[in-house]
Amino acid sequence: MILNERDCRHEQVIQIAQLMMTAARTAPKAKGVDIIEVALVTESNLRILSETMKQMYEDNGFKFFLRDADNILEAECVVLIGTREHPQGLNCGYCGYAACGEREDGVPCAINSVDLGIALGSACSVAADHRVDTRIMFSAGLAARQLDWLDGCTQVYAIPVSASSKIRFLTVSLNQNKFFYDMGNAVFFIGKSDEVGVFFYDLLCVGHGNPQSGVLDH
Repeated sequence: MILNERDCRHEQVIQIAQLMMTAARTAPKAKGVDIIEVALVTESNLRILSETMKQMYEDNGFKFFLRDADNILEAECVVLIGTREHPQGLNCGYCGYAACGEREDGVPCAINSVDLGIALGSACSVAADHRVDTRIMFSAGLAARQLDWLDGCTQVYAIPVSASSKIRFLTVSLNQNKFFYDMGNAVFFIGKSDEVGVFFYDLLCVGHGNPQSGVLDH
């Protein structure tokens, strides 16, 4: 039997995405209270998510919603991670109010947001361990929240997952407004302010660029 990687790629990525979901579930939670919800979006639901993002662009005018709407269609699947609202009663003031009881309606508990961030990081660490491509998306998460795919969650983020020779969720067009710094083994990519996500991504890419040619290898 000969099994080509192209023929089993989808199933492999789905399995890794499921491991990412487990990592989000087992990530540390404040006071041990688990209010994180996790789901996997595949097949026709990816198109529904993309179309919702395009409609949201018509309402909000944020162009990155259109970009991300196209990008998620290049993914094998999308992992959704969200948190429900649950004040932890710590009176930490991290939300901007001195005590939990003083918070106005609609102000999220900062500890809930921290728990969500830890879960996202834990999921992405699994993706990195298995060398699949991901990107945490606010836009797709907001669309998923609008679709109410994570019941009761007030904050939702999305992680598209793919495995290809070039990362699908990062578009870099080089011109005179962009340049590289070569700092030892690390290549620093500097772009316009609206490309700060690209900048942070490439901060983590060691030896994946050629400063002389101005071309990213990944």
